[in-house]
Amino acid sequence: GGWLLLQNCHLGLEFLSELMDTIATTESMSEGFRTWITTEAHSEFPINLLQSSIKFTNEPPQGVKAGLKRTYSAITQDHLEVSNMPQWKPLLYAVAFLHTTVQERRKFGPLGWNIPYEFNQADFTASVQFIQNHLDDMDIKRGVNWSCVRYMLGEVQYGGRVTDDLDKALLNTYTRVWFGEHMFSEKFCFYNDYIIPKGKTVEDYLQYIEQLPVIDTPKVFGLHPNADITYQTNLANETLSTIVNIQPKDSSTGGRETREAVVQRLANELLEKLPPDYNPHEVKAQLLKMGAIEPINIFLRQEIDRMQHVISRVRTTLTDLKLAIDGTIIMSEELQDALDNIYDARIPKLWFKISWESATLGFWFTELLERNQQFSSWLKDGRPNQFWMTGFFNPQGFLTAMRQETTRMNLAKGWALDSVVLHNEVTKMMKEDVTGPPPADIGGVYIYGLFLEGAGWDRRNSKLVESPPKV
Repeated sequence: GGWLLLQNCHLGLEFLSELMDTIATTESMSEGFRTWITTEAHSEFPINLLQSSIKFTNEPPQGVKAGLKRTYSAITQDHLEVSNMPQWKPLLYAVAFLHTTVQERRKFGPLGWNIPYEFNQADFTASVQFIQNHLDDMDIKRGVNWSCVRYMLGEVQYGGRVTDDLDKALLNTYTRVWFGEHMFSEKFCFYNDYIIPKGKTVEDYLQYIEQLPVIDTPKVFGLHPNADITYQTNLANETLSTIVNIQPKDSSTGGRETREAVVQRLANELLEKLPPDYNPHEVKAQLLKMGAIEPINIFLRQEIDRMQHVISRVRTTLTDLKLAIDGTIIMSEELQDALDNIYDARIPKLWFKISWESATLGFWFTELLERNQQFSSWLKDGRPNQFWMTGFFNPQGFLTAMRQETTRMNLAKGWALDSVVLHNEVTKMMKEDVTGPPPADIGGVYIYGLFLEGAGWDRRNSKLVESPPKV
């Protein structure tokens, strides 16, 4: 009649099948027995166990108001009065606001954090415990050691999870701006009306939190208003994608062309347009003519290898899919995914893993042709006068190769790779105006294909300008 708790079961998926067999084959079981399982979402979690379970999810609340409300709903009056120091209640609220902010920024994707971090309640609890201990041991004459508080919050409690340098700088900026003696002044606010309330009871804080806006502007988190457009767009796309995924996958379409017939026709069209495979002997011969050991040409070889991998995978998938539709071979899970996605004009998972992001299958395939055209022309006609920067699998590798090549050209001048830095200049030329590489005395390369998000470019004055929020 006891309860069994199994935690983090995504780390031991093999045992779950054994668990399911044990539960299913046990002849007599107490009515009071329960098995609790905690796990992260995992694609290989046993589906039969999942379907026979009652499922609960514990997601962070959306918005500052909901986040603070959840935090203070779990705080007792005893906890609020655990310290007599006047700094305790404001610091507790500030840590709660920081906790809500770092979680809320995740919804903005790469705009919020370069790397998504799993900040959770344990981070908040540890931070609050540190603040309490620090105030208990504090010398009243010296006051709060703010450098210590900022370091512990920005580098240890929350910063301990952060691995990206820019994310760490962002977190430390929050602690530097929000935590200091200035936070106890009447004029302090996190953003406009987001202040630290003065209350004596948990109910006082909950009443203030109830007055906060339900929907927050991205400016609260230090983001441009356009960030909300990106979030809402991604949310809508995810919702629509979910709706498409749960649609019936019946073969019959009411007298019209069946799903299989549509996909087979599309597969034939894609196969006709798909570029031919690269001949490894011809590639090697051409690279030898251009200088196979030059950094830029080594980069080209790597890009061609990856493009060939994509072309081969697309050709194999489409060919096998046609055979599976005809009944020649068995329709595997991967081929079924390809059939469903191609029918819905989306990128099959097999292709997406080894390629690039795109809105639809049509745009993705067009980009495949354009990327391949750049590589094949480069290989056939020699180095181009301008490069489509966003058409590379590894743009950073291209920049590194360019630095290496420039350094070698200037070895006589004492240049060293470690000291060479990239300098970017936006020209007023259009693509059609470029008839040759940059002057030899300047060096470098012409690139195109970059884009701005949240900003515009004033071509006449050659400077960044504010991009008004889109409607």
